[in-house]
Amino acid sequence: MWLGPEEVLVANALWVTERANPFFVLQRRRGHGKGGGLTGLLVGTLDVVLDSSARVAPYRILHQTQDSQVYWTVACGSSRKEITKHWEWLENNLLQTLSIFDNEEDITTFVKGKIHGIIAEENKNLQPQGDEDPGKFKEAELKMRKQFGMPEGEKLVNYYSCSYWKGRVPRQGWLYLTVNHLCFYSFLLGKEVSLVVQWVDVTRLEKNATLLFPESIRVDTRDQELFFSMFLNISETFKLMEQLANLAMRQLLDSERFLEDKALPRPIRPHRNISALKRDLDARAKNECYRATFRLPRDERLDGHTGCTLWTPFNKLHIPGQMFISNNYICFASKEEDACHLIIPLREVTIVEKADSSSVLPSPLSISTKSKMTFLFANLKDRDFLVQRISDFLQKTPSKQPDGSSWERKASVVDETPESPSAPQEVLEQPTSPSSTISGYQSFCTQEVPTASHGLLKLFQRNSSTEVLGAKGAKEKMKEESWNIHFFEYGRGMCMYRTTRTRELVLKGIPESLRGELWLLFSGAWNEMVTHPGYYAELVEKSTGKYTLATEEIERDLHRSMPEHPAFQNDLGIAALRRVLTAYAFRNPTIGYCQAMNIVTSVLLLYGNEEEAFWLLVALCERMLPDYYNTRVVGALVDQGIFEELTRDFLPQLSEKMQDLGVISSISLSWFLTLFLSVMPFESAVVIVDCFFYEGIKVVLQVALAILDANMEQLLGCNDEGEAMTVLGRYLDNVVNKQSVSPPIPHLHALLTSGDDPPEEVDIFELLKMSYEKFSSLRADDIEQMRFKQRLKVIQTLEDTAKRSVVRAIPGDIGFSIEELEDLYMVFKAKHLASQYWGGSRTTAIRRDPSLPYLEQYRIDASQFQELFASLTPWVCGSHTPVLAGRMFRLLDENKDSLINFKEFVTGMSGMYHGDLTEKLKVLYKLHLPPALSPEDAESALEAARYFTEDSTSEEALPQEEQEGADNEDIQDKRGEEKATSPQDCRHYLRMWAKEKEVQKETIKDLPKMNQEQFIELCKTLYNMFSEDPMEQDLYHAIATVASLLLRIGEVGKKFSVRTGRKCRDSAYSRDHNGTTVEEESPESEPQQDLAQEPQPPAAGDPQAKAGGDTHLGNVSQESQVVGEGGSGEGQGSPTQLLSDDETKDDMSMSSYSVVSTGSLQCEDLMDDTVLVGGEVSSLVATARCEGTVDAEWCISFEQTLASILTESVLVNFFEKKVDIGLKIKDQKKVERQFSMSSDHEQSGVSG
Repeated sequence: MWLGPEEVLVANALWVTERANPFFVLQRRRGHGKGGGLTGLLVGTLDVVLDSSARVAPYRILHQTQDSQVYWTVACGSSRKEITKHWEWLENNLLQTLSIFDNEEDITTFVKGKIHGIIAEENKNLQPQGDEDPGKFKEAELKMRKQFGMPEGEKLVNYYSCSYWKGRVPRQGWLYLTVNHLCFYSFLLGKEVSLVVQWVDVTRLEKNATLLFPESIRVDTRDQELFFSMFLNISETFKLMEQLANLAMRQLLDSERFLEDKALPRPIRPHRNISALKRDLDARAKNECYRATFRLPRDERLDGHTGCTLWTPFNKLHIPGQMFISNNYICFASKEEDACHLIIPLREVTIVEKADSSSVLPSPLSISTKSKMTFLFANLKDRDFLVQRISDFLQKTPSKQPDGSSWERKASVVDETPESPSAPQEVLEQPTSPSSTISGYQSFCTQEVPTASHGLLKLFQRNSSTEVLGAKGAKEKMKEESWNIHFFEYGRGMCMYRTTRTRELVLKGIPESLRGELWLLFSGAWNEMVTHPGYYAELVEKSTGKYTLATEEIERDLHRSMPEHPAFQNDLGIAALRRVLTAYAFRNPTIGYCQAMNIVTSVLLLYGNEEEAFWLLVALCERMLPDYYNTRVVGALVDQGIFEELTRDFLPQLSEKMQDLGVISSISLSWFLTLFLSVMPFESAVVIVDCFFYEGIKVVLQVALAILDANMEQLLGCNDEGEAMTVLGRYLDNVVNKQSVSPPIPHLHALLTSGDDPPEEVDIFELLKMSYEKFSSLRADDIEQMRFKQRLKVIQTLEDTAKRSVVRAIPGDIGFSIEELEDLYMVFKAKHLASQYWGGSRTTAIRRDPSLPYLEQYRIDASQFQELFASLTPWVCGSHTPVLAGRMFRLLDENKDSLINFKEFVTGMSGMYHGDLTEKLKVLYKLHLPPALSPEDAESALEAARYFTEDSTSEEALPQEEQEGADNEDIQDKRGEEKATSPQDCRHYLRMWAKEKEVQKETIKDLPKMNQEQFIELCKTLYNMFSEDPMEQDLYHAIATVASLLLRIGEVGKKFSVRTGRKCRDSAYSRDHNGTTVEEESPESEPQQDLAQEPQPPAAGDPQAKAGGDTHLGNVSQESQVVGEGGSGEGQGSPTQLLSDDETKDDMSMSSYSVVSTGSLQCEDLMDDTVLVGGEVSSLVATARCEGTVDAEWCISFEQTLASILTESVLVNFFEKKVDIGLKIKDQKKVERQFSMSSDHEQSGVSG
């Protein structure tokens, strides 16, 4: 790698000069390569421990002039090959030019300029992110890739100096955090430690301090516990590790790959130790925090923030805090929590004005909105730049009219100067708050259903008035008046000042007339609704009449949604609920529909129209309750874990009892998923929903703790789960809202749990007050931290459950133990995930769907299977292994989608590892027939398939009547598939499963015959398989004997069946060209084929066969011989020796050899790959030479192959030999190594 020239004062310290010329010196670092002794050992240790730029590259090139003592680094390299390439370029391109200069300073200036030019030219071709990463960081990334064997696609995020505790001994080294892996490398005085951990394998990540370890970071996987300490900045490191682990969990949850944020602004001067990826992750963390704090849409990106003060007219104070600016919003958060929050959408802004500075009000900035509100910020550090940024965003922000048309912003940005306009320009009016109800958005339904403009509560409670309700009505009126006063003082709509006063009003209960409006504001749903006019209408139109699994589940649950409420006892409410749920299922197919969504949505529809309910549901599912409503309710399980943790902290005496009874897992899901709506009377639960939309999940956890606390004595006295559930159920049934103006709705749960002595009523407002008094120490930041910790635990538990489910789905006759299957599953899953790391465009990465059954979620493609096959197969075939892997993949891929699942993978592995000799040979035999043998493997395979396809021969074994029945069944299956396009047809799947069972019952007689081309491919595979075996020579001899025998059997069989075969071929050819099925062989040919097997015993003992058996298959070229790298010279030479021995025999014995012509092998040329086979087949040779093709009449059956192999005990022993797959899996999974070395510690990387 070329480096920007830097001065080096002492050139030979710790370096050895290897090459030199008058202008350049090539040096190697001591301790790298061969030799080095003690000095090399010490230098190697220093390179790892010290943060020196030289530690990365073991080779470098320096520029020097004869009279100067100063050297300049111009290039470095991680390998001799790389540095030699740079050296040769310098010699070829610069040496002659430099010799012309007279002045040494000119030489140095020219060299420096040239090197800078090369670097600039190289950077042009790099990705945009590449320019930003400083040179030192690139060097670290280079070392990381080399050390751990990572591909180019694996990006380094950051690296830190730290200690890894191996037992009680700390090993100082470097921790590399990449997007997908945590890696650690240490080399101290000959001891090397190398670790690679995938983030997806991390089950626990926490920062702690113990007596044994100082402040450290603990990383747990299923197999090991790792401790890292002595960080310079442990908080920064831990935060980054958390982010990366979170990304990995997200990948397991919904297969989202990490994608860099290309829109991120570049720094003017990048920090020397911060990569573009690190900046990206930091920006993501800030964005997430910003969006969560102010409940903003998911695509909102923070541009920047600055300290300032905000003038609050309601208490006449300047409140210090932070101003945040993003592409569509200006937000403010006070330093003192809850003192004041403010959200100003740019679509509302009319004027941004710089006012005059004064000692009282330095650098003020005034922002005015359409709702006639003005906000005054002061103490801004860089006011001019800030105003320019706001101006830029205002110009880019179009405002949307209710009819969906867009118009350019006419807001003005002015300076407070005499010439500036004194009043804002007029702007088009737009609804500024939900109070100006969404009359413009009513067009989604052509028939103008009432729910398009009103909540169901308004439609079903028209008769109730304040006078009729008496004291309750007066209380409701007072609440409304309190809120109106609040609106007057603090503003109304999105730009309202949100303070502790706002929270107090929410806790006292939101009046029913304002509930829908305030839910929209506090949840942030109003922002998304205003910026997406007509979106809900489009979804309703798109989803109407469509049938999916989600719509089927929705239909099933519609009538279970608050059936006790009059609004859902008729078609109007049910139809509205159906439209909202179906529209959301189409918006977010990942979630689709989940139970409990119907209950929550039905409540949203009571207080808002359909569109408002839809956007509130979006806010709930996608922002406020993340991952709650997916297929595995991960979010609810995570918060359940938090609830258990909080119970341990706040109610320690009750916690152990609850764990013993197993109650928490039973209660929390129903409480959290439905926000208490399913377990508490409706009018009480809706008050908790009010608080939830303002405060978030914190309120739900507080109330849950308060309920346990209130029932502590009774729960401690419970003996089983049922008793505890009854106690809690009866308590919740009696939580009442005495202020509710709605007529009481009978609570179904209460009717079931009411006893003779009902407990006393609990006021919901008292319960809320108690929850805030006792558990208000809960903070949103702490909950997010706990969510991360629990998410690791929950997702890994779910992954373990998935693993067990998949392993249970594997048939018992596979042969692998449960432990082996689980290990194989982990290896298989890791291979699938690798496609998401480094192969974003691969089929496996694109097609993973977490909603599929566990068995189908992880699948691999042909190239991934090839890698696994090479490392796990007991049949190692050297360079022929990839070919065999490709055939195995095609054999296993029954549905031809170019992907195989774990069950198919294990079936293939089992065929090679388990079963008797016959089963293993059957697998090997099938690998050399279509569909495993592709047309590329054998030129005449397609032609041969006309006579010997699997279908025709397997059907041939069936009686005629059964064939007809099978044909009819196939037609019915096809019809069934057509019918099954809408609802899933169970009968169709039952037939498919029945077919799978039939395939498993396949006998050796069902296997099709093998033609000559396929037989040659089989011989090549066997030859390659034996090349590295200790019994290599004996196996070669045996396979030559068997091949010779089988060739003669095929010849004899051909003589018996030539007439019948010709008839079959003619009729098959004519029928094939008429577009009909291939003609089956006539039943008369079967006795003749049986006769073809009769010569086997005499042939085995025939002296001629033995003569032929001494020959070796495929000796003419190195390619066909394919001896592995470890093969001996004797192994390569011996077949030639055998051939020369045979040449001394008479002319009669020479007829035992035949050379297969060029036409028989499509991929290999005759000169490159000639196969010699034994047997009396002179007529075959003549035909092959004349016609240039393989004899299509020649064939052998599996029974003949099996019988021939059984004659050679060495072959039988080879295939019956037991191989332990456990060792191969360990090699595949191994991620840690530690060994002592004397001098050379430049090791090849270990892949995770």
